[in-house]
Amino acid sequence: MEPRLITLTLNPALDLAADADEVVPTHKIRMHHEHADAGGGGVNVARVLHELGGDTVAIVATGGASGRVLEEMLDEAGVARHSVPIAGRTRVSLNVQDCRTGLEYRFVPEGPTLSAAEFADCLAAVEREPGEWLIASGSLPHGVPDDTYAQVAKIAARRGQRFVLDTSGIALVAALEQGECELIKPSLSELQHLVGRSLDDPSAQDREAMALVLSGAARMVAVTLGADGALLACADGIVRMPAMDVPMHSSVGAGDAFLAAMTLALARRATPAEALAWGTAAGAAVIACAGTARLRRADVESRYRELMSCRVGA
Repeated sequence: MEPRLITLTLNPALDLAADADEVVPTHKIRMHHEHADAGGGGVNVARVLHELGGDTVAIVATGGASGRVLEEMLDEAGVARHSVPIAGRTRVSLNVQDCRTGLEYRFVPEGPTLSAAEFADCLAAVEREPGEWLIASGSLPHGVPDDTYAQVAKIAARRGQRFVLDTSGIALVAALEQGECELIKPSLSELQHLVGRSLDDPSAQDREAMALVLSGAARMVAVTLGADGALLACADGIVRMPAMDVPMHSSVGAGDAFLAAMTLALARRATPAEALAWGTAAGAAVIACAGTARLRRADVESRYRELMSCRVGA
């Protein structure tokens, strides 16, 4: 039976993206090729899971007119959702691609403040939603405690769910101290911040990722390495996957797509190497498309086959 994957997004965003001939100060910057997407970590994960054929539902805290637009976009895309209403307005993010320089500018507001009652409603929604996997992704909104994801991990453990987390800073530290994570997905910079030192050497990256596994903080640690690909630390050791050579259109949501495809593969009992290849393929598919976490299932499947054939031939 297809496993059900729940995503949790406490600070979603309505993501606007566009190209500009040039980004310059004070002048009006005319934009073209505009896109709008329902965004925020867990929302992006749910959208990718749905596109890849996964059984998913997104728990999302939404408010105001922007929140209603985000909900409409999820509904139009066919992504099942459980909305938790909040008084504040869902944030609106802007991503602009400077066509002259090729640089990408990302403007990300902090978002609304949740009340204690609204936070309790979010936890109650997590308690009620049936599923085998629970994926929490994204930053924490103002008003919730630093150990929010540790609390969510406890709920998942109590319900027999496998808990996956993609966040950073104090929220990540608190969850790792709880030690109920099936999988975490820091970027290299987030891992470096976590351990308090630079990790330029691949062996140091492997060692620190494996240390988290051996400590019991997480059963698996996937680290995205940008142009150097990604690594996965697990009980069987370290698996590395090279980055795919794709044209750069937008990096927004690439990490979320990586996490979604990898988790779905693990839920379907893929090996660690296969799961890492699925994640790498999905991340590359997003980078090659404009907008937030946009991809096509056929493209991901094709890229996955390419990666696995290279491993066989190596």
